[in-house]
Amino acid sequence: MYFCCIFTVSASQNYRVMGSITSLPIENPVLIFFIVLVIILLAPILLNRIRVPHIIGLIIAGVIIGPNGLNLLARDSSFEIFGNVGILYLMFLAGLEIDMNDFKKTRKDGIIFGLYTFLVPMILGTITSYYTLHLDLMTSILLASMYASHTLIAYPIISRYGISRSRAVPVTIAGTIFTVLGALIILAVISGMVRGDLTEFFWLRLSVNIAIYSVAILYIYPRLTRWFFKNYNDNVTQFIFILALVFLASYMAQVIGLEAILGAFFAGIVLNRFIPNVSPLMNRLEFVGNALFIPYFLIGVGMLIDLRVIVSGTDTLIVAINMSVVATLCKWIAAWLTQKSCHMTKIDRKLIFGLSNAQAAATLAAVIIGHDIGLFNEEILNGTIVMILVTCIISTLVTEKAARQMVVDMQNNEPKSSKSPVQSEQILIPIANPSTIENLINLALLLKSPQKRTPLYALHVTDDSKTSNYRSQSILEFAGKVASSADTKLIPIARYDMNITSGIIHTMKERNITEVVLGLHHKANIVDTFFGAKIESLLKNTNKMILISKCVNPINTITRIVIAVPRKAEYETGFARWIDRIANMAKQIGCRAIFYAYAETIPYLKARLRAGRYNIRNEFEVLESWDDFMLLANVVLDDDLFIVVSARPTSVSFNADADNIPSFLSKYFADNNLIVLYPEQFDTAEPAPASFMEPMSHDMLSHSEILGIEKIFRQLIAYKKRWTHRNRKKKIEL
Repeated sequence: MYFCCIFTVSASQNYRVMGSITSLPIENPVLIFFIVLVIILLAPILLNRIRVPHIIGLIIAGVIIGPNGLNLLARDSSFEIFGNVGILYLMFLAGLEIDMNDFKKTRKDGIIFGLYTFLVPMILGTITSYYTLHLDLMTSILLASMYASHTLIAYPIISRYGISRSRAVPVTIAGTIFTVLGALIILAVISGMVRGDLTEFFWLRLSVNIAIYSVAILYIYPRLTRWFFKNYNDNVTQFIFILALVFLASYMAQVIGLEAILGAFFAGIVLNRFIPNVSPLMNRLEFVGNALFIPYFLIGVGMLIDLRVIVSGTDTLIVAINMSVVATLCKWIAAWLTQKSCHMTKIDRKLIFGLSNAQAAATLAAVIIGHDIGLFNEEILNGTIVMILVTCIISTLVTEKAARQMVVDMQNNEPKSSKSPVQSEQILIPIANPSTIENLINLALLLKSPQKRTPLYALHVTDDSKTSNYRSQSILEFAGKVASSADTKLIPIARYDMNITSGIIHTMKERNITEVVLGLHHKANIVDTFFGAKIESLLKNTNKMILISKCVNPINTITRIVIAVPRKAEYETGFARWIDRIANMAKQIGCRAIFYAYAETIPYLKARLRAGRYNIRNEFEVLESWDDFMLLANVVLDDDLFIVVSARPTSVSFNADADNIPSFLSKYFADNNLIVLYPEQFDTAEPAPASFMEPMSHDMLSHSEILGIEKIFRQLIAYKKRWTHRNRKKKIEL
């Protein structure tokens, strides 16, 4: 009897499953998800053969399988949820890609474009709607606001071609914020007038809500994120935390009367300094969005489109043509006016027009609300859907063509003098302690040039025992996983050598290594030196750039990079290389770089930063003597990264006071992120053998410290530094 019941239940379940497969639209959730995944996989592959961008391919696929096509799938709650998540994800990624330095420099151009792309559609759209479609004034204004808004649906094309920081992109994004906000305010005002909600307190309530929202996003979000990243290092946990903040910001935007896409976009702008472009977290965010959520949204947009409405009647056809032409013409005029007013190139104009022409998120919200309150009829509703399809196709095609041309022009027109003279880039990471592997690799990812796809090298030196061999393999596998999560190739090297230093040096010569990133060892006993015998031996036997790091807090949570530069550093062979590395890191993190250098060195630092076109926030402070260097103990705060550019003995920039650096760092920077950087020196010649009198070979105290004078001075600095950290009187720009 029991088995009969099981068989009956199983048979009924199979019948329901088969029934859901044979009947259309398909309702089985497993099969629905499978079909969507197949579309996401095949649509770009098939349509790329005929040079149709994958974004259009996904929209067309949605038209075919949707209720207005083959009726294979219904636009059920899954498409509503994933579609909303997809558009929010799209706007969030757009915010993450923004370089705030570029954004600030182009804010005037962005405001100009925002005014054009808002006012031109509002004026021209209102006039054409009133006289050609014969709508009343209020309906014409609301329809014109739909023309004014746009969605950055073609932004993934920009990311794919790597031109997100070209001049036209931040200008378009700034204009997007302006025009979408303006369109949504008009929508709120008109809907409030129709519903009778537009009271005398409407504007006051809206202003207060926006002010509270801005404080929450701009002040609370950075501090909460920094605290969370410091305490929770797990990549999955950080991923979930970031998504939670994004959707919280989107929901709060809806609560105060704005569109959710604005909240997601603002969250991206605020959080981008904690998510470097080359990092495992950024790779995960982009992968999930581009692989699932954004394609789901595009397919859902296609499922809204009913091509039959074009031939259903002349009235609908006239409305659809009118709306598509006016929306496209307005955006082209706005891009043309921006080009002329801001002295931009034709490629910039095409890119601005391509990005700003697509109508999707805000347009859908406006037409649905307008239809619900009775201002829009069925003809305008169907015409809007056709307009979305037309503008998305034009936007994608124009953006694709302009992006290709811009990449070619940038490569051909870049002056050779502005290109970095540092051509080679081979970074070696000696690893031994599993707890420091992730920090070292993340640091190396920030240091390397993002444009270059050169691999990292991970080295583990071991003996010939089976236990060591197994440990070496497991450590290198873990390092490979960390690098692959950031979409970076890592070449593991397991080496058998008589000692670690010899293994590193031999590997550097065999692989043409240009720089080595390693961790600061932990002092084993009281007689152990600050750097340790292995690092000191490595410094003696190689002239390549060495970076010795100590990571207390996650590198992406730092607020500033403070760099101490020795006298005559500009005469060293590796001067340009170490500036490039620090500039890469500052640009990726989005923080300020403060150089403390001697007056004669500062012009060379500025010239190198200009030549590399790094466009980072930088400051320069003059050092007068070694005493000024010691006072940096009071300058560097808890959330800063302190980089000391040192020098090997007998090199040009070496100073006898460098003997005190290890003691100075160990006493006053025990709780700070720290990097001691030894540039490439001695040109191509190998350094001379070090004697037992080498200053960096020991950790001795100076004579002044023995006498107690310097000890008292340093104690006073330590007290003042702790007081500064406790009161946090210094204003750190976030």
